[in-house]
Amino acid sequence: MQKRNRGGRKKARFLAVQALYGWQLSHNALADIEAHTLLEHGEEEFDLGYFRVLLHEVPAHISEIEVALKPHLSRVIEELDPIELVVLRIATYELLKRPDVPYRVVINEALELVKTFGATESHRFVNGVLDKVARDLRQSEI
Repeated sequence: MQKRNRGGRKKARFLAVQALYGWQLSHNALADIEAHTLLEHGEEEFDLGYFRVLLHEVPAHISEIEVALKPHLSRVIEELDPIELVVLRIATYELLKRPDVPYRVVINEALELVKTFGATESHRFVNGVLDKVARDLRQSEI
């Protein structure tokens, strides 16, 4: 059963950051990471379908995501903080593949996530990068 509530996608993104962070570090199978996440959080209300989309589609489109990100980074991807990288990948995926999500929502959600999980000033870096990525990918909205 797909669980939804008012913050359904917000919570789905929150869990996707944790799951993709684990995947990024461990390279465990996405199915195993999904099963573990659902075991830990399965009783909570969130948009399960959106969580699954992010968990599986971000890695599936990683090359395309990184092509969109690289011109706007001041460092090579391998030097980015792992949390910043996960948040940037999720947000860039949404900017690329989810036109139903307004770019402002994508950026605001990413900033909330990086403020929750990242270093003190990470939000400044992420905001600067995503503003540029959004201009490239969503010109018609800006």
